[in-house]
Amino acid sequence: MTGARPLQPPSHVLKSLGAQLALLVGEREMRMNLSALFKYLAFLFLVVLGFSLVFQVLMVRYEGQEHSFIAGLYWTLVTMSTLGYGDIAFETDVGRAYSLLVLVSGVVLLLVVLPFIFIRYFYAPWLEAQVRTRAPRSASPETAQHVIIADIDPIAPGLIEHLEAHDIPYLVLVDDAERAARLHGEGLSVMFGERDSRETYVRANAPDARLVVANMEDVENTNVILTVREVAPDTPIAAIASSEDAVDIMELAGATHVLPLRRQLGEQLANRINAGHAETHVIGRFRDLVIAEFAVLNTPLAGKTIREAQLRETLGLSIVAVWQQARLRPAAPDLHLSDQCIVVVIGTEEQMREMDELLYIYDTNWNPVLVIGGGKVGRAATRALRKRGVTVHLIERNRALAERWAEVPDRMLVGDAANRQLLEEAGIGDAPAVVLTTNDDAMNVFLAVYCRKLNPSLRIVSRITHDRNIESIQRAGADLVMSYSGLGTALLTSLARGRRLVSLGEGIELLEEPVPSDLEGKTLAQSEIGQRTGLNVIAIESAAGHLHATPRAQQELPSGGRLYMIGSVEQHQAFREAFPEKEGR
Repeated sequence: MTGARPLQPPSHVLKSLGAQLALLVGEREMRMNLSALFKYLAFLFLVVLGFSLVFQVLMVRYEGQEHSFIAGLYWTLVTMSTLGYGDIAFETDVGRAYSLLVLVSGVVLLLVVLPFIFIRYFYAPWLEAQVRTRAPRSASPETAQHVIIADIDPIAPGLIEHLEAHDIPYLVLVDDAERAARLHGEGLSVMFGERDSRETYVRANAPDARLVVANMEDVENTNVILTVREVAPDTPIAAIASSEDAVDIMELAGATHVLPLRRQLGEQLANRINAGHAETHVIGRFRDLVIAEFAVLNTPLAGKTIREAQLRETLGLSIVAVWQQARLRPAAPDLHLSDQCIVVVIGTEEQMREMDELLYIYDTNWNPVLVIGGGKVGRAATRALRKRGVTVHLIERNRALAERWAEVPDRMLVGDAANRQLLEEAGIGDAPAVVLTTNDDAMNVFLAVYCRKLNPSLRIVSRITHDRNIESIQRAGADLVMSYSGLGTALLTSLARGRRLVSLGEGIELLEEPVPSDLEGKTLAQSEIGQRTGLNVIAIESAAGHLHATPRAQQELPSGGRLYMIGSVEQHQAFREAFPEKEGR
């Protein structure tokens, strides 16, 4: 029939069934289950056999009837299964009592215990085997230039989302077949295999991968690195290190990139602090251009619009975005720059130096910066600030931890940061900024509200553990938020794309797309990219490779050119939906 779904070839069915049965009898637990099932069936057979023999004895002795063994077996099964045809029946009380015994035994052994045993020891394991066989055991032979992710951790979901947005194939390794099958059913690209097995990485096409991500604990990551290196000596490996001591070990094991994320998160948070002299802080590089941020507070730009600031006319720098109330907003000529704004600019190294010379004479605030939380992130932020010559007061609730790291800050204060007296002693009233680095999101939200109340002009920079709490802490008053998983996602995505990291902020990254055919020949203003997607175009590349940095509204979009934009993954998806690429390009 036209349009009917073709029948599955019998050979495929048999192959699938054979794989399931092989898996069923191949595991130790399943073999034990089948052994228990067979033992019960043997016991049930002996019971039926015994009842049949006793039936013949009673029939001869009390009923005066002789029946064959088949008749006895027939009566026993009919009685035990409660069918009760009645063609063979006892007439004496002894025979009827025996019939009741056989009937009750049949109800228990055949109608209750047997179904339970069958389901528990055969049917359920068989269904589980069916599920497990659905988990892919290897990548397709043509899989190449993909990213192999060692595990599903807090970073993996965001990384997968970004890889999909950039059309980069990926493969997640899962060492539990049932979980692998479930994730495969949810649409994730997964493969079942032991991470410490050389064969796993052979089946995952590791030699052809663009990147292997080791995102487990330090010991397991080291094992993954060594195993991958046996199969793929030249494949780049990015490993996440929980402790500083593990960095050298992973490098010696063969990791191409080792990411001590907690230390890097603390340094990124410290770079967003406005303290001491006003200056630019480089957050990324693009071709020969530098992307940097600086605080508007106490500079001549405060109170002006972007047009009135005239950075392009005086220094050649272009303002491409502005942080306002923890949100990155596209630059517009009439956008007002308040004291709380952080400006994102793009330009050359020389232009950045000229900007620093201009800003150097303006002091933002030389009072101590407060860091709340003395863990790895807090200590890294403290060290980075002190390296810049900024005085830091660190508040830590755990006395043992505070005593161990007492030399890291200029002053260590022990106690609960929710205590107003302790905050005032730390200098909250005059501090230029506070860095919230506890790993408790609820506490960071509370402290953001509390610190904002005690010092309305304070700049609050916070870490967050779970992405779902980002909006909560933004509403609480944080000026900038960064998460462990967000930073890890950004770093690993940059490595997968072969780019330098441009860490603009939580969920914001540098994006690249070909000029849509519908926009070729139009000006940037006519394209309405910003209005329709929220993305900010920071550079346009011609087909010949000539780069137009910070293009003006009248810049024409060249045929065969490329757009470089900053924005979120959601805005990137909105761009693709608004300007779908035609086939054949």
